[in-house]
Amino acid sequence: MIGKTKTMTKWIALTVAGVLWIQPVVELGIPAGTLLSTHTASAAATTKLDESTITSGAKLLQYRYQTSRSGKTVNILADVVQVDLQNPYVNLNVMTGKNGKFTTRQSVEGMAQETGAVAGVNGDYFNTSAEGVPMGAQVSNGVLMSSPSQLSGMYAFGVTKSGTPMIEQFNFTGKVTAEDGSTFDLAGINQASYMTEPDKTFSHTNKMYIYTDAWKAVERPANSSTTPTEVLVQDGVIKQISLNKGINQTVPAGAYILRAHGTAAKFIQQHMTVGQKVTADYALQVKSTGKTVNPSDLEVMIGGHTILVDQGKATSFSRSVSALGGNRARTAVGYSQDGRYAYIVAVEDNNNSAGMSLYELQSFMTSIGVWKGLNLDGGGSTTLVTRPLGEDQADLTFETEYGGTTQRSVVNGLGVYTSAPQGSVKGFSISGPKQLLLGQTATYTAKGYDTYYNPIKNDAIKPTWKAGNSNIKWNGTQFQALKSGTAKVVATSNGISTSMNVEVVGAEAIQSLTPATKTASLKAGTTLSVPVTATLKNGSNLTIAPEMLKWEFVGFKGTVKGDQLTINSVNNGTDVGYAIARYDGFSTMIVLTSGGAASSTWEDFENVNYGISFLGNPSAVTGSATVTQGADDHSNSKALQLSYDMTAGTGKKYAYVQLNGTAGKALTAGSTAMSVDVYGDQSYNWLRGEVTDANGKTVYIDLAKSINWKGWKTLNVDLSGLNIAYPAKLKRFYVVNVEEGQDERAATGMIQLDNIKLTGTAQTPTYTNPTGSLAMTVGKKTATLNGTSQSIDAAPMLKDNATYIPVKYIVDAFGGQANWNQSSQRVTILRSGQLMDLTVGDKAFVVNGKRQSSSVAPVVVSGRTLVPLRLVSEQLGLNVKWDQTTKTITIQS
Repeated sequence: MIGKTKTMTKWIALTVAGVLWIQPVVELGIPAGTLLSTHTASAAATTKLDESTITSGAKLLQYRYQTSRSGKTVNILADVVQVDLQNPYVNLNVMTGKNGKFTTRQSVEGMAQETGAVAGVNGDYFNTSAEGVPMGAQVSNGVLMSSPSQLSGMYAFGVTKSGTPMIEQFNFTGKVTAEDGSTFDLAGINQASYMTEPDKTFSHTNKMYIYTDAWKAVERPANSSTTPTEVLVQDGVIKQISLNKGINQTVPAGAYILRAHGTAAKFIQQHMTVGQKVTADYALQVKSTGKTVNPSDLEVMIGGHTILVDQGKATSFSRSVSALGGNRARTAVGYSQDGRYAYIVAVEDNNNSAGMSLYELQSFMTSIGVWKGLNLDGGGSTTLVTRPLGEDQADLTFETEYGGTTQRSVVNGLGVYTSAPQGSVKGFSISGPKQLLLGQTATYTAKGYDTYYNPIKNDAIKPTWKAGNSNIKWNGTQFQALKSGTAKVVATSNGISTSMNVEVVGAEAIQSLTPATKTASLKAGTTLSVPVTATLKNGSNLTIAPEMLKWEFVGFKGTVKGDQLTINSVNNGTDVGYAIARYDGFSTMIVLTSGGAASSTWEDFENVNYGISFLGNPSAVTGSATVTQGADDHSNSKALQLSYDMTAGTGKKYAYVQLNGTAGKALTAGSTAMSVDVYGDQSYNWLRGEVTDANGKTVYIDLAKSINWKGWKTLNVDLSGLNIAYPAKLKRFYVVNVEEGQDERAATGMIQLDNIKLTGTAQTPTYTNPTGSLAMTVGKKTATLNGTSQSIDAAPMLKDNATYIPVKYIVDAFGGQANWNQSSQRVTILRSGQLMDLTVGDKAFVVNGKRQSSSVAPVVVSGRTLVPLRLVSEQLGLNVKWDQTTKTITIQS
């Protein structure tokens, strides 16, 4: 125990600090600064999507934040844990590394499960190249574990044991008193080495620090830039002094080590000997009233970065945030105006959410009632875990910025804990998928919870299941989705019933369907990958397995098994075929042409006859590029290996593997797609290729925005939209570590590439549709096709300033197919590579897998379905002219 004689008295003084302008601190990866001007985020709307109880006194609130960027509407998801600071059964505390030790790191999920937290989020900033120690103050259960670094504008969040929250800036002061009465100032507790502000000096030069048993590493700290002298103190008595070198052991439990440098080391030599008593006193000074607070009265304190919200409004940043720019995942914490509620905020940046800027984060926090709030470590660190009702432990709440369930290991986090006693059975919750496709089956489970919303044993819970509406049915063992919309799963046990809403995704929720393969070769025996990605109207994406789709093949016979479509045979005389896929009637299409879109190996690195070289940019980036034996399951073949070290240098950092010097290797003319096997190093760096085309233009190929996997993975890249002019050469592959969030990615690593394949351009379809001119007059049942008059059984009509005709006359005159689906009241037109669906009474229509809107809709008149002439004709590439005087429509092709 650190103490005065045996116990150290720990005090926090609340004072007021001034404002300083500080140059960036490159060593820490975050810049310092003064209060910066505020910025108004674009007009936005915050909508609460869901609310669920985690434990007594803590709720998970889920929001959608909608704003505008560059004239486009974007949707961001934010998850907020609201903690009632006046509830006696819930409390906040800091989660620290592994086993509560500094110099260790662990995922938020790991820390929460290790400590029993019911919810948790990542916490303070830390120097990723150092041991793993928070930059700010940390208090846990009344013990000051780390002092704030001497950095400007860094705020901290704390809560007293009486439930009063605070957000302030803290400074550290302290002193050591030797037995002879001599004193020396303390510089901090459990701190890594860094550059101080504003004086720009090494943190440990001529300074004395305390390291407690919370510091696990033997070296205290690494790279302190000077020779240390260390003193081991136990029970207030000096047990060991090591002059001019560190003590080669970890700090014993309950003891502490004084680490001194320069003048501080001389003080120890002059005033301390083994067996003497020594005391240490320290305080945290915060820019407030100057009153002192005993840390034993504090429940928790965790450091952060800039202040975001004050007095319920967005406030000026207390530090420069230039290194924290962009739209990223974000973590923040704040409290309500009455001080009753703490808000732990986590903003998602994944396939379903577009991340936030700090300005948008300020806007969102004020919209949900945050009175004062600060920024915590974000980006790749942002991770939120919460415990679902009835479950025993917290798990990941949403996909991280790194992708999927990948979590960054961090030094600490803010945890939510329950101390409630075991209560009586209150209810049970249902667990299982919250989104189903039509026809999909799923199994659900029920788990019980008590009156404090904590889990109980499930032995007595033997629920009976039923469907709450007709959108879903219970077949005795599973539920099956039948109709689109909100379905309800209901479970009953011991007279208690509960339900769970499940979204059954139907066509009305879909904005577009995109097949994995858009074009292919129309040749018997061809196989192609055909999973379809559905983009929903809310911006989220989901993959629809091919077996969940209804397939129609035009011009060939085929079969779908697993993710593959196989062309079994091609109809005689067919040059263009179509694979039409429908989900709940919503269509998309793959166009197949004879003689094209074949895939071939471009490079497998077995017989490379050109030079391979490495280039780093800036020049401080080092590494190597070689053709070598492949790793793991590619060990029987050769692969291209790129090793890199980006530790040195500043700004964006690039590690290139150059092909054939600076000349590059020729790409197959007309390539529309590339596949490559990549051995990832889980560095989270960006992987790209660089092409120079026939016009001298540099074209960049994004292989992976984030190398977030370890081991081999096949990447498929669409080249068709890059507008590469051939002949073109692929000059190099490279790994890039961009400046923004650079400390979140690995500076060193190794990747391999193998089996690069290119897919050629599908042969341009040749359509043999009739050409000519078709003229019709409103109200008349005659038409003139290429100068020849003919009778028609339904006259064109005018309705709402639009002309309507039966679609039959368009396809009869200009080619194509038209089909009518009576049950869905849908007209489908297929002509010249265009697939169009129109539904009676619906102004929305679908063209080649994309939902669009019109001012008109098909109608039914006297039992005949009429379509809007101009809409259909123009979508099919036909020209329409209107003569107002004669009310005559002329269509030309």
